[in-house]
Order: sequence, then structure tokens, then C-alpha cells
Amino acid sequence: MSKSAFSVQAFGVYIIALGLGLVFVPNLLLGLFRMPAANEVWIRVLGVVVMNIGILYVVAARANAVPVFRATVYGRPAVLAWFAAFVLLGLAPPMLLLFGAVEVAGALWTWWALRAEQRASQRVYPASRIDPRYDTKM
Repeated sequence: MSKSAFSVQAFGVYIIALGLGLVFVPNLLLGLFRMPAANEVWIRVLGVVVMNIGILYVVAARANAVPVFRATVYGRPAVLAWFAAFVLLGLAPPMLLLFGAVEVAGALWTWWALRAEQRASQRVYPASRIDPRYDTKM
């Protein structure tokens, strides 16, 4: 498994765990982050959606779906931007920014891994290292 695939898979596992927490113990999870308790079904609905996104990340990682990895590099930081807007508008507590920060950290990890993999694939080796017919020592 490539480093970029591993980063997406690890993030997918985190997202699945977060989704499961929102489905089964939403108020415990919310309380840990000093967020108000939720008594409506919507927090659990969100948990199901989050969990399914995590499953998609894990499946994409196992399939080495590089275009999906690239898409997450752009999409995940947008989460922080949206969460910041919600906080600035007074719609959410500042602790929500922690979730956005985790998204950005995951996106940066994937970006660095993709960049390293791209650089490695573009390295040019002397012909003698690839084909022994060009070895000058023979």
C-alpha cells in the first residue's frame, strides 16, 4: 500500500470511528468537545453519513484510487473553512474548529505523500541501472 493510500485509509478509519460515535453515543462524544447535547435524530443521521464517507475512504485506499486521494486533499481543508464560518456566525462553538483542524492535518498528510510518490516516479536513473547492456563496467 502506498503512503498516500495509507494516509487515506487511516483517515477513513478515524471517520468511521467518529461516525459510530455520533450514531451510538452522540452526547458523550459531543460532551468531550464541550459541545451542547443533541436530542434530535439529526446527529445520528450525520453519524451514518460520516461513517459511510469513512468506508468510501477505506475502499478507495485499498483500490489505490489516486484521483480520490487528490480530491480529498482539496475537499478536506474546505471543512475547516466552513466550520470557521459557522463559529464566526455564532452557529457553533469554537471547539468545532478542532474537527476542521484534523481534516486539514489529514489532507496535508495525503498531499505530502502524493507529492513524494510523484517525485519518486519522476526520477531518472542512468541507463546502466535499468538495463545491464548499458553498463560501462562490463
